[in-house]
Amino acid sequence: MTDLPSAIVTGASSGFGRAVVERLVKTGRPVVALARRTERLTELADRLGHDLVHPLTVDVRDGDAVAHAFGDLPAPFSDVGVLVNNAGLSKGFGPIQDAELRHWREMVDTNVLGLLHCVRAALPVMLAAGRGHVVNIGSIAAVYPYLGGNVYGGTKAFVHQLSLNMRTDLEGSGIRVSCIAPGMARTEFALTRFDGDQERADALYDGSDPLTPQDIAEAVEWCISQPQRVNVSLIELMPTDQPFGLSFRPSQPKEQ
Repeated sequence: MTDLPSAIVTGASSGFGRAVVERLVKTGRPVVALARRTERLTELADRLGHDLVHPLTVDVRDGDAVAHAFGDLPAPFSDVGVLVNNAGLSKGFGPIQDAELRHWREMVDTNVLGLLHCVRAALPVMLAAGRGHVVNIGSIAAVYPYLGGNVYGGTKAFVHQLSLNMRTDLEGSGIRVSCIAPGMARTEFALTRFDGDQERADALYDGSDPLTPQDIAEAVEWCISQPQRVNVSLIELMPTDQPFGLSFRPSQPKEQ
C-alpha cells in the first residue's frame, strides 16, 4: 500500500472504467470501483485485491445514494484525491426527429446529472485537503457531429464545457480538472446503444482499428501523474483510421 490518495472510478464494471481501475491499481493507488453491476465489481476486486479495490454498487443517477456512498467510504478509500467520471451511455442511433424521448432522458440522467452528483459528492474531501483531480470522460461527439449523435453529443458538449467552468470555479483550491475526449473505441458502448444487438454493434467497427480501453486508461494515468503545477485541460484521442465523426479510412497494410 502507498500513501497515494484514493481514486473513485465510475462505470467501473466494463470498458474504460474497468481498464482505468486496473491501471491505477498497478501504481499502488487505492481505487473505489463504482458501477451498477455488483457481480462484475466483485470479480474485479477479487482479482485485483480488496486491499486496493473497494467495489461499490451505486447508480449515479440517484443523487442521494451517491452522496451517502461517497460519505461512508472506509479507510484508506475515504481519502479521495481523484474522481474519474466515466459512467455514461448512448441510446438509439436515429435522427432527432425519430428519436425516443426515453432514450434522451436516460442519457441526460446518466451523462449529465450522474456526473454532477459525483462531482458534488467528491469535492468536499478534495477542498478540505487542498488538492484533488477530477477527470471527466467526454467524447469527440461534443465537437464533431454525426447522424444520430444529437442528444448524446449534447450531453458530452456539456461535459466539455463543465470541465472548463469547474477550473474557473476551483481556481486557487489546488484541484485540477481534465477532460478526456475519445473517438471510436471497442467497448460495450455500442452494444448498449443498440439495445443488445451484437450484430449491429460489431458492424460499427467494420474496416476500422478503434481505440482500446487501455488507451484511455493510459491517458487518465498520465493526466493525474503530472506535477501539481500542470493541469492537462483536454486530451482528444482518435483512432488513426478516424479523421472525425463516424468517418473511417481503413489502414492499408505496408508493402513488404
